[in-house]
Amino acid sequence: MSVPLPATACAADLLAWAGHHLPTPEGRAEARLLLLHVLGQAPAWLYSHDRDPLDEASARRFGELVVRRAAGEPVAYLTGSRGFWTLDLAVTPATLIPRPETELLVEQALARLPDDGRPLRIADMGTGTGAIALALAAERPQAMVLATDLLGPTLAVAVGNAQRNGIANVSFRRGSWYRALGRDRFDLIVSNPPYIRADDAHLGQGDVRFEPPPALASGEDGLDAIRLIAAGVNDHLVPGGWLLLEHGWHQGQEVRELLAAAGLEAVQTVVDLEGRDRVSLGRRPGQSIWD
Repeated sequence: MSVPLPATACAADLLAWAGHHLPTPEGRAEARLLLLHVLGQAPAWLYSHDRDPLDEASARRFGELVVRRAAGEPVAYLTGSRGFWTLDLAVTPATLIPRPETELLVEQALARLPDDGRPLRIADMGTGTGAIALALAAERPQAMVLATDLLGPTLAVAVGNAQRNGIANVSFRRGSWYRALGRDRFDLIVSNPPYIRADDAHLGQGDVRFEPPPALASGEDGLDAIRLIAAGVNDHLVPGGWLLLEHGWHQGQEVRELLAAAGLEAVQTVVDLEGRDRVSLGRRPGQSIWD
C-alpha cells in the first residue's frame, strides 16, 4: 500500500516517509541522495536544515523519484549523473552506468603509461559515458585519447562529459570496434566491452534491467566482443603497446587464452578488491617508445 507524502514537508519527514518505500540501509542512503539532488544541496545541508520547511513542488518531485527507485530504476538515471575516478559524469539510459570496479581498469592502464610528457596515443573502444577515456585523458594530459562508440546518442553523452569536465585532449568517433579506429595505431587500447552471456538471469535483475542490452550482453558465452577485440588487436597496437580489457569474474582464464592466441605477451589477469578476476591485459611483442 502506498504511503502518502507527509503534510509537513521538511527533509526529516520526507526521509522518514521514503523509508517505507526504501527500507534497507542502502535504500535510506539513496533516499538522502535523491533528496539532495532535488534540492540542489550538498550532504552537509541535512545536518542543520533537516527541519526546514520545503516547498510542495520539491516534496512532490522527491516523492516521484523515490517511487521510481522503489520500482528498480537506477539512481544514476534518476539523478542524471554518476561520479567516476575524479570526474562528474552525465548518465542517461543510452549509456551503461559507470561502476567503481572499472576504476581498476584505469589504474592498470595508467601503470603502463609513462607520465614524463612523451606523446601517447590511447583508444577507448565502446566508451559509453566516456568514463575510461576521460579519466585517462585527465591523468595523461600529454596523450591524445580517441573514444569510440557504435551509437550516436551514447557518443553524444561522452562528448558532453568531456565538455562538462573541461577535458580537451580527447576526440570521438562513431563506429563498431576497430572499424572506428581506421588504420590508426595506438600505444594502449582499453575497453570495457559487453561480456555477459545473453541468457544470464542477472540481465533481468537490479539496475541492469534498465541499462542498454548491447552494452551488457555478448553472445552465448559473453565473449563475442572480447574475441573480436583480441583477434584484431595487432593491427592497431604499436610494437610494445598494451591491450587492457574488463571482463566478468569467471572469465579470466578464457580471456587470457584469447590474448595469448592473438600473440600478445606478458598476459595476466588482475583481481579487484574482492579478489575476483576483473581486468586482463597483454602486450604486443616489440620495442615500444618507453623501453
